[in-house]
Amino acid sequence: MSVVAVTGGAGYVGSHAVKALALAGYDVVVYDDLSAGHVDAVARVAADVPRRNVTLVEGDVLDGPSLAGVLRRSGATAVLHFAARLSVGESVHDPLGYYRTNVAGTMSTLGAMADAGVERFVFSSTAATFGEPQRTPMDETHPQRPINPYGASKLAVERALPFVEHALGIRWVALRYFNAAGADPDGRLGEDHRPEEHLIPRAIRAAGGGPPLTVFGDDYDTPDGTCLRDYVHVTDLAAAHVQALDALASGRPSSAYNLGNGDGHSVRQVLAAVEAVVGRPVPHTIGPRREGDPARLVASSERARRELGWSPRYAAIETIVGTAWRWHEAHPDGYGRPGHGAE
Repeated sequence: MSVVAVTGGAGYVGSHAVKALALAGYDVVVYDDLSAGHVDAVARVAADVPRRNVTLVEGDVLDGPSLAGVLRRSGATAVLHFAARLSVGESVHDPLGYYRTNVAGTMSTLGAMADAGVERFVFSSTAATFGEPQRTPMDETHPQRPINPYGASKLAVERALPFVEHALGIRWVALRYFNAAGADPDGRLGEDHRPEEHLIPRAIRAAGGGPPLTVFGDDYDTPDGTCLRDYVHVTDLAAAHVQALDALASGRPSSAYNLGNGDGHSVRQVLAAVEAVVGRPVPHTIGPRREGDPARLVASSERARRELGWSPRYAAIETIVGTAWRWHEAHPDGYGRPGHGAE
């Protein structure tokens, strides 16, 4: 079985993809600068799937020669690329940083692949490339007009990929996540961002006595006035990456796919699901809208179902929240501090 390199594989979605790859029989080399990822996440996969070789190399994707060396030494035949910054709000205030990491970092990764002769690339993209929905659910033909630097930085990469393929022969799949959520159903991996900005873990912490939650706006054009999002389980996202990799290996042409459940849940509906699962209220206040947030984002994933054979296994919002809650209960401090910290 071949070796796959996973940039950003010590992070949230990346570590779940590393586990999915290992379970599928791949050896994995993780390349991560550990600015937000966790050594312990990779170590857990290595311990849980001992028949596969799962290793971690600390490094920055902007250091192309270092990454190219790792790819050559490991014998990697493909790269799954998760190394990126991901906060919509932060991107509005730091567009230069987002373009540096998300665009220049990805171009550096592709250059390293070309230097090492690696020709298959799976890119972690986002529904934020679409901007304000013109129609819902949103399929792959929906206009892409991002309204924040985060989405724009991911779209810049998507638009570059066909040119890179033409010039360098690197075939690719771009996976546009809607809202990644939940935790490994086995309870070994979870969501541990510092700071945490995602709704479900913040709501769980608020219900458990942590800081009250701020709901960013209740005057959107949605049934209850709060933002509507399509939550997709992180394990389902990880499975899609393996299926995308297999599709490239089988000769399927490069393409982009939307990944979501096809159902939207408002912030208030998510809070209700958290309260039902945790058994306690979620203290919260209403704040102003967050700059760069569209009112609703709901996916059509029919292309992924048809061409990749992908289908969400953990679709119900209560199921998604339940896995996140079990992770939080077992790991109230997450993995420890980001980087080298472990439990």
